[in-house]
Amino acid sequence: MANPMQLFEISPEEIDRIVRLFYARIRKHEVLGPVFSAHIADADWPSHEAKIASFWRNAILKERSYSGNPMRVHMQTSDVQPGHFTDWLALFDDVLVDQLETDKAQAFSALAHRIGRGLRLGLEHVRMPKDVPPILR
Repeated sequence: MANPMQLFEISPEEIDRIVRLFYARIRKHEVLGPVFSAHIADADWPSHEAKIASFWRNAILKERSYSGNPMRVHMQTSDVQPGHFTDWLALFDDVLVDQLETDKAQAFSALAHRIGRGLRLGLEHVRMPKDVPPILR
């Protein structure tokens, strides 16, 4: 393991490949594809994928190349719905299983599910009507 602080054994190239293949599937997805295409032009996919790969390298490998706030971006995008994370995570898991050894796929999936759960709960909270009691999970 190159960096003793990284969460699990995976290379930057593997992360880049996972992100590239995942977004290829996203673009073809009947629900998620239109949501993404409303915000990312065809010519902008390489830069989006690079930014997201940087996010994952930061989260897993502890690189310090990512700058952004995923929660704010998702909250400001009104067509991203909490339920979309179920499809997002299923597609991501499919790519992980297809591309990585079992232990890497499981570790990456666990992290993605933690992050996805946080984003989904954040969206549910911010979009909840003000007169509704909070959902405590």
